[in-house]
Amino acid sequence: MGAGAGSGRGQLFLRSLLFLLLAGPPARHPARGQLRYAVPEELEHGAFVANLGEDLGLDVSTLSARRFRIVSRARARQHLEVNLENGILFVNERIDREEVCEAGGTCLLHLQLLVESPLELYRVEVEVLDINDHAPTFPWQEYVLEVAESAVLGARFPLESAQDPDVGTNSVHTYRLSPNGFFSLEVQTRSDASKFAELVLERALDREQQRVHRVLLTALDGGVPERSGTAHILVTVLDANDNVPAFDQPSYGVSLPEDAPAGTLVIQLNATDLDEGPNGEIEYSFSGHAPPRVRELFHVEPRSGQVLLKGRLDYERASLHELYVQAKDRGPSAVAVHCRVLVHLLDVNDNAPEVTLTSVSTPVLEDAPPGTVIAVISVLDRDSGDNGRVSCEVGPNVPFELRSSFRNYYTLVTTQALDREVVPEYNVSITARDMGSPALLTRSTLTVPVSDVNDNAPRFLQPSYSVYVMENNAPGASICSVSALDPDCQQNAYLSYSIAEGHIHGMPVGTYVSINSDSGHMYALRSLDYEQIRSFQIQVQAQDAGFPPLSANVTVHIFVLDQNDNAPVIVSPMPRNGSVATELVPRSARPGYLVGTVSAVDADAGLNSRLSYQLLQATDFTLFSVAPDTGELRTLRSFLEQDASRQQLVVQVRDGGQPALSATVSLLLSVVETMPQTLSDFSEFSLPPEVSSSSPLTLYLLVSLGSISFTFLLAILILTAIRCRGERRSRQGDSCSPPRCHCCPGSRPSSDGLKTSNLMAQPPAGTTAATCLDVPAGGPPGYCYKVCLGPESAQSDFMFLKPCSPPRNNEKDPGKRSRPDQHLQVSKEAKQPNTDWLPPSTQRPALKRYQIQHWGNRGSRWKG
Repeated sequence: MGAGAGSGRGQLFLRSLLFLLLAGPPARHPARGQLRYAVPEELEHGAFVANLGEDLGLDVSTLSARRFRIVSRARARQHLEVNLENGILFVNERIDREEVCEAGGTCLLHLQLLVESPLELYRVEVEVLDINDHAPTFPWQEYVLEVAESAVLGARFPLESAQDPDVGTNSVHTYRLSPNGFFSLEVQTRSDASKFAELVLERALDREQQRVHRVLLTALDGGVPERSGTAHILVTVLDANDNVPAFDQPSYGVSLPEDAPAGTLVIQLNATDLDEGPNGEIEYSFSGHAPPRVRELFHVEPRSGQVLLKGRLDYERASLHELYVQAKDRGPSAVAVHCRVLVHLLDVNDNAPEVTLTSVSTPVLEDAPPGTVIAVISVLDRDSGDNGRVSCEVGPNVPFELRSSFRNYYTLVTTQALDREVVPEYNVSITARDMGSPALLTRSTLTVPVSDVNDNAPRFLQPSYSVYVMENNAPGASICSVSALDPDCQQNAYLSYSIAEGHIHGMPVGTYVSINSDSGHMYALRSLDYEQIRSFQIQVQAQDAGFPPLSANVTVHIFVLDQNDNAPVIVSPMPRNGSVATELVPRSARPGYLVGTVSAVDADAGLNSRLSYQLLQATDFTLFSVAPDTGELRTLRSFLEQDASRQQLVVQVRDGGQPALSATVSLLLSVVETMPQTLSDFSEFSLPPEVSSSSPLTLYLLVSLGSISFTFLLAILILTAIRCRGERRSRQGDSCSPPRCHCCPGSRPSSDGLKTSNLMAQPPAGTTAATCLDVPAGGPPGYCYKVCLGPESAQSDFMFLKPCSPPRNNEKDPGKRSRPDQHLQVSKEAKQPNTDWLPPSTQRPALKRYQIQHWGNRGSRWKG
């Protein structure tokens, strides 16, 4: 069996090869912009059909990259395929023309060729040529033909036709009859060019001599090589039934809608027979060569001749059905006559359009220009006429439209700019509607995602940030967090934070704060001091990771909050030579007598710098009191004889912070009978009412005070001249350098005073060094002060003094202990005195007069 099959395939291949040699190369027919080729059926896999790459003018090397392919409908058999390496169209699987094209005529394969980048569409038709691969066959191998012996010479008896699936010259071409003495054969041609044979009586029959005649009928086709089929005809001679049925007409035509239900009457046939009795009774049936498909769809009533619909019609499968019906009487030697019934189907709109997405290019960039091709869509309706005409449209409110490129082919393109941040994805509804009545439609949804482009800069959640940080914060502590949003996605939305370059008080911003580039958390790199810097601002930048990157800036205002970290500093009275401050009080002082004023300052602000005074310790609490707001020390009562002549007081100055800080000053008050002609340790004192009245005593006191003051000033000038001369002589030795504030040899440093104070004036940038003046003190010999006045000392309510230290014996390098360029200057790190809480206005004139007039007279006096 296998050898026979192989031999049959070999013969088929030889016949196909012979056909190709005779027919020449496959034809290419450019018609209406299309290519048309011809190829014989039954070629083996890989057989050459055409060189599409050359015929279409395409670059063969780019076919694979451009996805050159054949577009076919779903579940359709792929008979032909394209080799992407050379552009050759070849046979993918064996083509059986009789299977592909059930109906006769030209058999065409319609191919849709698609190539991308740019998108192009070609239509190719391939005609499948018939080869002689089928032999004619008869419905039966043996026919029984009953012929009446009364048949006249020349009587014709139609024979069953042979069927050959091939077409053209390969179909049934002629018939032959084996030699015999009674019958001859004539071949007739029908209107459709088909052949059938008629047996012609050439010699009178005699049933008594020969009741049965056997002849062999051979059907031959016109193919190369020639094929044939045979059937045995058994002719039985009957007694005379000399009339045969006759149809009204040899051929009938009828039209029938394809949706006609089963049982529908197709046609009523009518045949007549002039005989009587059984010889005149007619029976109808299909001819023997009626195809099975016809027998499945139609039924013939034997007695009535009605042709009824039995199966379901389909116009798209076959629009015409050809029925062969025979009529035969019931008499002896009955002869069957035939007629042809042509059933034309009328198309009904029973097929909805089919939408196929041939090529889809998604996702689409949001900055794609209008007119960008998104997809290629093919639409097919198997109906015909208006029922097969299709219109295609997209749903409303989408930035897309359909453009027709070929018949039933559309391209989906953009109509406007896209924005992923507004609509990240589109569901495009495509509706295909035919022109039938009623119209049928098909909807298909195409999802078009939009790809992101970095077209949005980051945006901070606030236009600016205000941050409040308590001073003395721990370095590295988090102080705030900034946050920005970017409506883009993926890496275009990944943000990194940084601080813009800048300076704060001459220092880079990076030495004050840092920021986490991922989270936006900001950290203080140093401990902030309210007295040095109260507020500053920085620029924070947020930048995305897109290309090119986009960024945004925001201003962060950082305010330093005050903390009670500075204790009050006693300004006056100042202790002399490290001992307690002393003062003389006349025993005749009345209640309310102003002994002096204790003054202090605090570098903090607000409540932290609000000072209150109280008497912490006293020899006799009933004798003195301190005003809590002004610090004025006054007597509560008159002195008694039993009161001690030396009163020890301790005054405490406390600020309003939490927790509160304080400072104390010790006062030694000496009660004397008469006041000497010297100034008080306090800046000013009040005379008793009786002394201040207009009396000779007042005049004497004023004259004495003026004389003493003049003598004291003259002594100061003389001492200053002597000191300056001594300094010039000791410049080369161990004496203090003139530019610096210094103390004369033999003096001892003070352990108290403003040396420990944090309240130091800060000169503005660009000013010259402070001016220093040596002022001899009125205290013990060999102790002096240098008064340093800054350029803006005229605007200051306070003067800050610094005691000078004597040179040390172990300092051998005079340059180290006295550099000419070292002046008493204020460090930039020093804390500024708070001007929010100054001494009361009643104390300020006394403080200024004390600074200007009396500092040289009493170096150890208090400042009012």
